[in-house]
Parts: sequence; C-alpha cells; structure tokens
Amino acid sequence: MFVSSRSELSEFRRRYRWMRLFVVLTFLVLVGRLIQLQLVDGDEHYRESLSNVIRTASIPAVRGRMFDSKGRVVATSMPSHGVVVIPHYFDMGVGFDRLVEFLEYNTEQAKSLRAKIAERLADPTDMRRFQQVMITDGINQTQLSGILAHKDELPGVEIVDVPIRSYPYGAMAGHLVGYMNEVTRDDIDQSVSAVEDPYRSGDKIGRTGVEDAFEAELRGVRGWRKRVVDARGLPLSRDESEALLPEPRMQEPRPGHDVVLTIDMALQKIVEQSLRAHPSGAAVIMEIDSGRVLAATSKPAYDPNLMTTGLTIDQQNALNENPFRPRIDKTVYENYFPGSTFKPFTAVAALEEGKVTPEDMFHCSGFHEFGRRTFKCPGLRPHGDLDLREAIVVSCNVVFFNIAEMTGMDTIARYAREFGFGSRTGIGYNTEAAGFIPTKMWYQKRFPGQFRPGFTLNAAIGQGEVKSTLMQLATAYAAIANGGTIYKPQVIRRIETADGDLVKDFHPEVIRRVAVSQRSLDLMMDALTGAVEEEDGTAHSARDESTRLAGKTGTAQVARRRRRPGDDLAKYYYLNRDHAWFAAVAPAEAPEIAIITLIEHGGAGGEHAVPVGAEIARRYFTEIAPQQEVPLIAEKPLPSKRKKAPIVVDERETAAATTHKR
Repeated sequence: MFVSSRSELSEFRRRYRWMRLFVVLTFLVLVGRLIQLQLVDGDEHYRESLSNVIRTASIPAVRGRMFDSKGRVVATSMPSHGVVVIPHYFDMGVGFDRLVEFLEYNTEQAKSLRAKIAERLADPTDMRRFQQVMITDGINQTQLSGILAHKDELPGVEIVDVPIRSYPYGAMAGHLVGYMNEVTRDDIDQSVSAVEDPYRSGDKIGRTGVEDAFEAELRGVRGWRKRVVDARGLPLSRDESEALLPEPRMQEPRPGHDVVLTIDMALQKIVEQSLRAHPSGAAVIMEIDSGRVLAATSKPAYDPNLMTTGLTIDQQNALNENPFRPRIDKTVYENYFPGSTFKPFTAVAALEEGKVTPEDMFHCSGFHEFGRRTFKCPGLRPHGDLDLREAIVVSCNVVFFNIAEMTGMDTIARYAREFGFGSRTGIGYNTEAAGFIPTKMWYQKRFPGQFRPGFTLNAAIGQGEVKSTLMQLATAYAAIANGGTIYKPQVIRRIETADGDLVKDFHPEVIRRVAVSQRSLDLMMDALTGAVEEEDGTAHSARDESTRLAGKTGTAQVARRRRRPGDDLAKYYYLNRDHAWFAAVAPAEAPEIAIITLIEHGGAGGEHAVPVGAEIARRYFTEIAPQQEVPLIAEKPLPSKRKKAPIVVDERETAAATTHKR
C-alpha cells in the first residue's frame, strides 16, 4: 500500500503533540513535587534531616532537697555518672554485647536492657528512637573507664552526669521521708498531658512518704543541649557544629524546690533509741498547739538509699519475709485496738450526756456480770469504790463497763468521732487508715439480728471493733490538752526555691473544735496526771520530778495465732502477746507535746510502753527543747526565736463548739 509523504507528516505531528504534552505534564509533576518538598514540606524535611545529625541531650534537673526543722539535710542529690543509649544509633549486635560486658550485667539484666531498647525500635515512626534511654544512673570507676576507652565501639552510648538521691540519715524517719524508684509505663503515659516535663524511661519518681506526696514540687524540669554528630554518631567539634545548630541551642534545667519538714532529726534519733530494746513498735511526737509532727517512727524501717538504688534479691526477700512488716508505716497505715487509751473519750461521752458526774461512785469487785457473761477487771485485786477520775487513774475496766451500759454505743461513737477517731487525719504523706468506730447500725447491717449489748462494753475500753492509728490518738490527746482543738497533723513546714525564697508556708490548720465542755477536758487532764503522779496509777513508773507527764496506759489484745508445725516457740509466744500503749502529754501543768508510743506484742502498757514514752519526754525537755536555737548542722539560717504561726481554720469542717445539754 502506498502512503504519501503528506500522510507521514500528519502522523508525525500528531505523535509529536502527544510527546510534547507528556513532557510538559512530566515537567509539571516534577515542579509540583519540588514545590511540595522545598516549600510546603521543606521545614519538616529539614528538621528530619537535622535530626539525623543533631542530637538533643537531656540535662537532668537537680531534685529539691529536704531539711528538718533545724536545717539538717535529710535528703539531697549527689553527683554521679550515668549511661544513656539513643536506640536509633545503637548497635544491637556487637555494641550491645560490649555494653553488657562493661556494665557487668547478668543474664536477666541483659534481657531487660534488650527489651527496653527494642521497644523504641519496634515502630519506625516512633520518634522516641532518637531520645535518650537511661540505662543506669550510678556506674563505678571501672565501668566508666571501660566505656570511655571503647567509645568508638559503642555508637549511641553516652556518659552523662546525673544526680543520685542520697539520704544521709539512712533508715531514720525512712517511712516519713520515703524513697524513689524507676517510673513505669503507666507513670510515663499519665505524665504526658499532666506535667510540663513528661517522664521518660529510666527516670525515677517518688514512691512513698514526702518523696511521693511532694513529687511535683521536688522534681524540677530537665534542660537540654543540642550538638552535631557524624554518621557514626560521634560529636563534631564546636566550630563545625556552629553553622548547623539552630537557635536556641541550650535550655538550662530548673532545679526542684526544697522542702522543710516539721520533724527534728535529733528528736527522731532519741525516739528510735528509746525503741531499741523492742523489735517492733511505733511512736509519734506532736505539738499540741499546731498539729506539727516533731517525730514519727515506725520500727522496723527500711533504708531509702537501698530502696532507691535497688534492692538485691536477698535484701528484698529479707524485707518481705520479716514478720514485723518493715514496709508498713505503723504510724498512719496500720490501725490497732487502742485499749485503755480510749477510756478518756468514753468518760467524756458519759460526762457530756449527763450519764455520770465527777462525784458518782462505782464499785469494782473484780468482775462485771452482764447477761450470761462475766467481764473481768485485769487488776490483781478488786479496786473497791471509785469515782470516774480514780477509775481512769487505775484503769478500772469494771467502772467503764458500767459507764458503757449507761451511755450506749452510739453516744460513745459520736464523741469518739468528735475527737477524730474513725476518719483519716489528712496528714497526706503516706496511705492512711481511717481506723474504725462501730455503731449499732453497723452491727445490724453486718450481723443482722446478732447485736449484743456486750459489744458496747468492749467498745468502751477500746476493744471489740474499735481501731485507731497512732496519728489519730496523738491528735485526740493533743485536743484534750489544748482545750478541744483538733488540728490537722502536718509534716511540712514550708517549701522554698533552691535559692531560699519562700514558695509556700504551711500554717497550722484547725479541723474543728470539739463540742465538749472545758470542765470535762479539765477533769480528763487531772485524771491523766494522776495516772502518772499517784502511786496506784498505771503509768506511775513514768513519774519524773523534772518533767511531769499526764498520760494513760493501754494493753490491747491481739488476735491469737495457732502454733503451726515448725514455728519457733519463742516467736509463737511473742506474737501472741498483747500490744502495749502509752499516750501522754507533757509537761502536765502546761502541755506542749503529745507523745504516743506503741510496742507491738510488748505485753502490759505500764511495763513496756511507759518507759519508752517517759524516756522520750525526759530527753526532749533536757536535750531538745533547751537547744531549739542551736542546730547540729545548720544548712540554712535559723530564726532567732521560735514563733507561733497563725492558725488557718477550715470553715467547711469546723464544728460549732457548743456544750451538750446535761
């Protein structure tokens, strides 16, 4: 077939137009892509390219210090070396094996480390792969030397200066001060939207005590510094880095605030020394006119240094297997039968309701028959005829069984709650138990149709279902001594910046003023003084000419344990002994402090708890009170004279101080 030259030319032109259109479209696509890369997404790609050569190293914030009321350092941060890894640059092969070798990790530690780094590398879009992961915050000189000497073999591994928490007093006041440990995934997730500087893997957080309660104030905000690295992850010189580093290049960390406690470590030492003969116990010392806690001891205790740096398996097993539960703060978390230390509040209920008068006489024959049961008085002999004051002095159960019958459980419960029993004090530095005050309704709900009047008799002497913490008892006895004011217990005096500027001052806070007459409170103080000063008083062994005490002993029964095969006989008998109490205020003529001591399984309160409380009181007024202006190690200037802070009253919870009709 013959094709003319004109047809060929026409076909060529048509194909040329299509080719030209294709070239133009291709060019437009390329131009569009360039515009997108350079103009639309240019900043993002520039930042991404910089992230490959610019590393942002965190600068740890120095955690705030803790001081006692005299300026002694209770918790601080010491300089140390730590190891961090940036997963994106880290060699999970040879580099990982070398790092494990230098850190002297065992198989379990190596496995945990691999999992921690692999988590960041699992998702290629996870930008945390470029963030530092804290491996350890305390390496020794041998480990440091090994890592620095082989730095070229460890891309992505860096040595950083990190502060390590240190507690100079060790286990002293350990439960109150608290400890720290590494954050969990939940801690990290919750902090993302809650705090300015979210937690990262390897960070440590306050877990108990003041370290936990004031974590936000103590923590501070970390800073950062940028620098340029080469393809191997090694930093370039400062001159080479200047041109690539954007502004700002560095942000200084903000240190945490300092916390000044109300406790006095010299008094804390005295309290712990007074408990040295007993394997388990607790004590609280409180200012009666402010609610400030001067000392709080729970024995046995743990060392926050070990808890923060990490326990060995043997140390952890020793804590967990200790029958005296060193992990528990016995001053606020554990609650006990208060025993006879509860009797003054039963007496107040009877007085205020007009069920008894100070002049009424009772007879103790050594037992009290009620229905088919016989309730015994624990004295060696019958007390004979007694009035209410004398019944408190000698701690006669029979008199209080009679008072319980006349007063009733609900009335006793109402006045007990007035003094703070059955509800948390709000001290706030550790998990706190509310204690318990039973009522008829509670018994009827829990044991339908089984309420017995005998339950009231047990409640009147602090047994049955009545439970209290040491902090509640300290608050209640302080209220008897100060004229009926219930203060919120406090362990923080003030919060300051690292430079010493005041951030917040904690003034005494009134919860309420008890609806009890001054006459009843005066009678209780007179009776408590008699319990110590008079020869037949149960706390007479605490009598001291230099420091007069007003106090009440208590011997609280415990749930009896059956002996199991293999149980040590001495341990079995010990754990079945009663708890020993002594609750006191001093000095009796013008009270300043409340002293609550508990000896777990100590036996009789007058025999075992009274000497402890008496020693604390004597040494407080001979060694501590006269030296209020002379600190052992003054880290901060002290005021020349102790001043009472103004009282802040919580109007929402303040009860009207009215006297019940008699």
